[in-house]
Amino acid sequence: MTPQELAAQLARILTDIIGARAEVGIAVTPADTAVERPKNREHGDWASNAAMKFAKRIGANPRELAQEIAAAVAAVDGVAAAEVAGPGFINITLDAASAGETARRVVELGEAYGRSDMLAGQNINMEFVSANPTGPLHLGHTRWAALGDSISRVLRAAGAAVTNEYYINDAGAQMEKFGRSVLAAALGEPAPEDAYPGEYIQELGRKVVEQVPGLAELAANDRPAALAEAQEAAYQQQLVEIKDSLERFNVHFDVFFSERTLHTPGPDGEESPIAAAIDRLRAQGHVFEADDAIWVRTTDFGDDKDRVFTRGNGIFTYFAADAAYYLSKQDRGFGEKIYLLGADHHGYIGRLTAIAGAAGDDIETDITVLIGQLVNLNGARLSKRAGNIVELDDLLEWLGSDALRYWLARYPADSPLALDGEKLRSRTNDNPVFYVQYAHARTCAVDRNAAAAGIDRSAFEPGSLTHETETELLGKLQEYPGIVAGAAELREPHRIARYLEELAGAFHRWYDNCRVIPLGDEPVTDLHRTRLWLNDAAGQVIRNGLDLLGVSAPERL
Repeated sequence: MTPQELAAQLARILTDIIGARAEVGIAVTPADTAVERPKNREHGDWASNAAMKFAKRIGANPRELAQEIAAAVAAVDGVAAAEVAGPGFINITLDAASAGETARRVVELGEAYGRSDMLAGQNINMEFVSANPTGPLHLGHTRWAALGDSISRVLRAAGAAVTNEYYINDAGAQMEKFGRSVLAAALGEPAPEDAYPGEYIQELGRKVVEQVPGLAELAANDRPAALAEAQEAAYQQQLVEIKDSLERFNVHFDVFFSERTLHTPGPDGEESPIAAAIDRLRAQGHVFEADDAIWVRTTDFGDDKDRVFTRGNGIFTYFAADAAYYLSKQDRGFGEKIYLLGADHHGYIGRLTAIAGAAGDDIETDITVLIGQLVNLNGARLSKRAGNIVELDDLLEWLGSDALRYWLARYPADSPLALDGEKLRSRTNDNPVFYVQYAHARTCAVDRNAAAAGIDRSAFEPGSLTHETETELLGKLQEYPGIVAGAAELREPHRIARYLEELAGAFHRWYDNCRVIPLGDEPVTDLHRTRLWLNDAAGQVIRNGLDLLGVSAPERL
């Protein structure tokens, strides 16, 4: 019996008790009766404070209500005992067979264990990284890539349809600066004063010369045309490099959305999406004109000031592009739009929320803006190519994708993060990713040794799993579906990582105390076969959890 199933039983029992008291208008859901692990395992497998939550609402004594609930819970199949403690806590102990059945359920469900349809029907757009295509990805982007991809994996595990989207900032002053920098490098000219630094610009210059053989002649006759050619060629090359880096980091994007398309008129002369956006916002009643400019009244939705869409010169602001981009997501059928932005983007929260409101969306449910904090990594060297940044590709070569993915997803997005590079590389139990992966490798070693000893899963006696470490391990396995659901609801994949460390600890303790392989001439029994089920269940859940973090589950270490 999982904690979710036990909570559902408690909700049904409490509903019946309330109904018998002729109370009306009080609904009880499993969320109201959620159970948790007691700190002292001598108090049982699970504990509930449901009686104390509802006693006052129905005019009952908490302890007396708890006793009434406990009596009903004790009669539920799979429950060995239900006792009342303190002012009204209900401590519940499952019988060994019921707890042991978890191992079979996990093995039979395999990759599906922990997945649910909690968010079924939700179509979510997850935008993250979105770095300017003017240089390689760096350490800051690395954190947003790990977090964003893990959040989307957790949301999918909860049943949501999620589209990972990268917004390519390929319009405006930064792109023009990038183009000038590359053209100068391609022509062997001194770099402009505001040029992007780094050897990668020189590399791009050399590649542009190969792709545009007549660039020097073109520049001599038509400098603007040469600049456009160089900028476009370098942009496409840099974008390919960004995509390759992300794929090596095990981060996949479904959509790369170009900002330039927002400024591009339709094929039949239709106005561009960014020009059309003002008409759509005007229709919502939130547009006004003042001081020779067109404004959107974003203060109606909590923004600190109204925003300019376009001034009298007809040039659109960055806000206009943001608004048109949001409307594009709305047009593509996304219900919730999640933005994961860097630490320097706090001002975007009110601005993006206001765009959602002006577009007619519900700002409580249709938009989520997550701000990630900065990260630094001791021992990391500045990129030889980029000069002034720690490049993702260098980090992958130094630390590997698994260590980076795990450590970056292990902490909440809003916590500043300082990591020790040598610790990430270490193969000791002090390194959480190694500790968890080692637990998985151990389950695989047990499988190999069991096969060699002729032990299989041909028998299963769940009631025999009574050792205290088996009870602990089974309890951790039961928690996994709830951990995934909570991580999805709160958009917090670090809950998966912390859970996996607890699960690995429980597995290691079990491994040290309970043998799957008999010693010496000791005969193979059904207990050994049953323990193989438990071993394989632990390995399956570790694999499932690591996959949600984009981390591999090696069979050997």
